[in-house]
Amino acid sequence: EVKLEESGGGSVQAGGSLRLSCTASGSTLDNFGMAWYRQAIGPECERVSGISIDGTKYYTDSVKGRFTISRDNAKNTVYLQMNSLKPEDTAVYYCAAGTVGPTPVRGCRGMDYWGSGVQVTISE
Repeated sequence: EVKLEESGGGSVQAGGSLRLSCTASGSTLDNFGMAWYRQAIGPECERVSGISIDGTKYYTDSVKGRFTISRDNAKNTVYLQMNSLKPEDTAVYYCAAGTVGPTPVRGCRGMDYWGSGVQVTISE
């Protein structure tokens, strides 16, 4: 079984940056597409970004140009670099492993494995 552990969350002011990391154990990440989801209070859980096995990257419109997903298969780790953060980016961010394509399943669903989440809070 794959276990995913997120780190790097925290509280920053608007305009700041954070880098989330997701490290896997139990399997090598190069067998999976990887994605970052977020759940804020109110809105539906959404996929923020995904990276397929072949390295194709996907971003939801609201983070394009600000967030960058990357993977280091040698370290079994996926990253989400978040720049120019906005208060509306405040959410619990989850790492997930599974099949990643251009159109995600709605909500926090459709992936095989999930981390427990990390809080990201952006203040004005």
